[in-house]
Amino acid sequence: MSQKKKGLVLLNMGGPNDLTEVEVFLRNMFNDKHILSIGSPRIRKFVAGTITTLRVEKAQEIYRELGGKSPLVGHTNKLIAALQKELEDFVIVAAMRYTPPFASDAIDELMKHDLDHLYIVPLYPQHSTTTTASSVEDFIEQMDVKHLDVSCTIISSYYKNELLNQAMVDSIKQTCLGDETQTIDLIFSAHGLPQKVVDKGDLYQKQVEEHMQILKTMLRKEGIHFNSMTLAYQSKVGPMAWIEPSLDQALNVLKSGKRALIYPIAFTIDNSETEHELIVEYKEIAEELGYEYYKVVPALNDHPLFVQAILDLIGHK
Repeated sequence: MSQKKKGLVLLNMGGPNDLTEVEVFLRNMFNDKHILSIGSPRIRKFVAGTITTLRVEKAQEIYRELGGKSPLVGHTNKLIAALQKELEDFVIVAAMRYTPPFASDAIDELMKHDLDHLYIVPLYPQHSTTTTASSVEDFIEQMDVKHLDVSCTIISSYYKNELLNQAMVDSIKQTCLGDETQTIDLIFSAHGLPQKVVDKGDLYQKQVEEHMQILKTMLRKEGIHFNSMTLAYQSKVGPMAWIEPSLDQALNVLKSGKRALIYPIAFTIDNSETEHELIVEYKEIAEELGYEYYKVVPALNDHPLFVQAILDLIGHK
């Protein structure tokens, strides 16, 4: 009789695996009720199609510059490989919200094994309806559709996890190693949200602000002092009001030293919003503003301490 195994699912939004999937990614994202909360599903589908048509060409150009695909899936696979070395008796899969491998694909793989428990870990440290809730709800719905009946532990948010935060501090330290941090402004950059989402009770902004304070305290305790440490939000789209300050605004305010280090506090896996938006697009803005120093800290990806943080989250000693 085969021994039962445990399963670990890593949830993320996904990213195009090739240029043909850019349209799939955009269409699925804007069809998500948590992303585009307007009208009936029929109206949302129409609006999503219109937005996709308007944006697909520009988005394809970005992914073309990134090598023809999103870096997110590759980084996630490396993280899974690192976790698999520590969890030999686990079945570990990724489930992406908007591109393959979808939740249904991950569940098909899980159902090949005799599982007695499943750990579901969204790769978003802070909870938001637009990320955590959307991904978890989608996965649970697909479990029902596929009739996967197994007990689950869902990790909702984990921005207070000590190992996670030590990994983040280590990444910041390594990126500015040898630099005079007292002359550098550290900006924690988080993905933005429409203000109306926060006004409805979304926890994301509150948790991001708390997370920044935790990291600031840890950096100071380790003797790493920056000229300033502030929070900003990136990736605003559309005419509606989004939470502020924007990263553009933050870069404009820091007029003294013109030296900025950007840490993507809401991203654990590098994607187009870190490897292109932050590293390419915002660098151009910084250079136009006269910045003499501009660096972006990589997301955690398969950082050894992030691997240990995930093990800690699922109670694996």
